Amino acid sequence: MTTLRMLAIGTLLHAKHLSRSPFEVAMALIVPLVQATLAVHLFRSGDGSHRLIEAAVGAGLMGIWASVLTGSGGAIQNQRWQGTLEMIMLAPRRPVTVILPITAATAVTGMYALLATLAWGRIVYGIRIELAHPAAFLAAAVACVLGLGMFGLLLASTFVLLRNANALANPLDYPIWLLSGMLVPITVLPSWTLPVAAVLPTTWGARALREATVGGPVWPSIGICLAIGAVCLVVGGYCLTVFERRARVTATLALS
Repeated sequence: MTTLRMLAIGTLLHAKHLSRSPFEVAMALIVPLVQATLAVHLFRSGDGSHRLIEAAVGAGLMGIWASVLTGSGGAIQNQRWQGTLEMIMLAPRRPVTVILPITAATAVTGMYALLATLAWGRIVYGIRIELAHPAAFLAAAVACVLGLGMFGLLLASTFVLLRNANALANPLDYPIWLLSGMLVPITVLPSWTLPVAAVLPTTWGARALREATVGGPVWPSIGICLAIGAVCLVVGGYCLTVFERRARVTATLALS
């Protein structure tokens, strides 16, 4: 219970911290709406109104993923710039319990993107927000936050070891949302991409939200999303321990 309480308080604290960042606020306010506008115009030529709400949901997922990708590593870099990363790594807790609230906070703040794109589609384009499974949609959104937060931990672990890990993380933005089927079905992609998509929690989170929107078996997708996220949590925790020890040996925790 103490660990859960620490994770909850840490997530709330870092979410408040992110809300004070002009860059994070600007990214959260503007980028999802631009993506939603482009997606709706692309999908307007479709053969059903459900395609428009799928576009709004997909654009929201893209916003959550962008928030996790940039925010998780960016939070670690900020700790390094502020000279507090060493204290975080020396805290009397396992590194995973200290870093996980940071990555979870980025996913929580990214939920704004999903709400904003749905509201934008309704207000500007008159899209009717009709969900096939409203309760399951809420559960799928929570599963996306948890799954992407744990996936973000795995990505953030590289920033502990590498000072310029953003050079590796930034190019993952568009390939991941494309492979995950956030806007286009993965069935239209080359067959060799399917095994890669199958091991991404973003794929199953996007599928769960889509099935909750237009109808389908939501709960298996939610379960798989959380299961892959749990694997990312275990692997990310192990990588954090190994990278922390390596960073101490090479003296790369500090900025200089």
